[in-house]
Amino acid sequence: MKTILPYLLGLALVSIFVTPSATIANEQATEQQFHVEEMIADIAFPWSVAFLSHRQMLVTQRNGQLRHVVNNVVSEPVGGLPEDLYVKGQGGLLDIVLHPQYRENGWIYLSYSAGNDSRNTLKVIRAKLRDNQLYETETILTVLPYRDTPVHYGAKMAFLADGTLVISSGDGFDYREDAQRLNNQMGKMLRINDDGTVPKNNPFVDHDDQLAHKVYSLGHRNPQGLVYDSGRDTIFSHEHGPAGGDEINIVSKGKNYGWPVITYGKDYSGANITPFTQYEGMEQPLVDWTPSIAPSGLALYTGTVFPQMHGDLLVTTLKAKDVRWVQLQGSKVVEQTTLFSDLGYRFRDVKIHPDGSIYLLVDAEQGKILRVTPKVDG
Repeated sequence: MKTILPYLLGLALVSIFVTPSATIANEQATEQQFHVEEMIADIAFPWSVAFLSHRQMLVTQRNGQLRHVVNNVVSEPVGGLPEDLYVKGQGGLLDIVLHPQYRENGWIYLSYSAGNDSRNTLKVIRAKLRDNQLYETETILTVLPYRDTPVHYGAKMAFLADGTLVISSGDGFDYREDAQRLNNQMGKMLRINDDGTVPKNNPFVDHDDQLAHKVYSLGHRNPQGLVYDSGRDTIFSHEHGPAGGDEINIVSKGKNYGWPVITYGKDYSGANITPFTQYEGMEQPLVDWTPSIAPSGLALYTGTVFPQMHGDLLVTTLKAKDVRWVQLQGSKVVEQTTLFSDLGYRFRDVKIHPDGSIYLLVDAEQGKILRVTPKVDG
């Protein structure tokens, strides 16, 4: 374990779409000191982590490996991953979450891209771990239809209070119009029971097309942040816009989030994707980041180590190379503060350790996992 540095929090202006009462932190805002430690070095493209205990975690790597870390010692690759794992572009081994009753049943949930160049999709499996090997593996979701683009998988997962699982499914980039079609599971939030079956109270269970039965919300582009806040009984998500139009949304059952009919972003060519930023029956974002910051991970802070962050959101970014502290009052954004920009890293994900410290995943061939705690003077 190596200490990188104790340093003063960096603050920066950001562009957001919020209520008029919201403010943006500037360089005269409160200085808060942090202590940043390098827990794991030289781990290629870490994508997500799940804490099995205070001293154990599982780490997914986009390059198609799963690692069991005990006391900061990284295992050999865990065996038993799916044979159809497809590693290309933005695809590979992606998110990992534990069943809410993991200690009783041992279920681990993994999302990954599957298939080949001409026919690939997002899948979710559940499995158990023993002797550095997955076993009792079950495929519980295959996003349909297949596509031929290795990008925009979404792939984030979150369990709700009722034990159902929500999965973000990206639009596949070349298939953005499908985000508005209920006969298609791309560009959606999907909701399933923990065994992959369809919850009876999903919003489109009576639709003629069975692919709609697992749809929870529609009109998404590439949602790569997803958390459930049990205190507010609220699902928060963020997603990549095109050139501009990155968003945080409050995701509600059966709602349409507009992509590609409405957006605050433009096409990468500079052309307008749509003339609309608002449209009847489509939800407005809680936050809009224009220009784009490329949001990656999302965490809800509920620990006690940083009491000033309690109930707020933390967003890692790839393009902006920082972490956004999104401060909330109820479900309204009142301020944003930019953290850790001095490090210069592309941050892939953020997780809250059981002890309340903050873990940051650095997206690189020689990636890192960092731990953030308060700096103690003296």
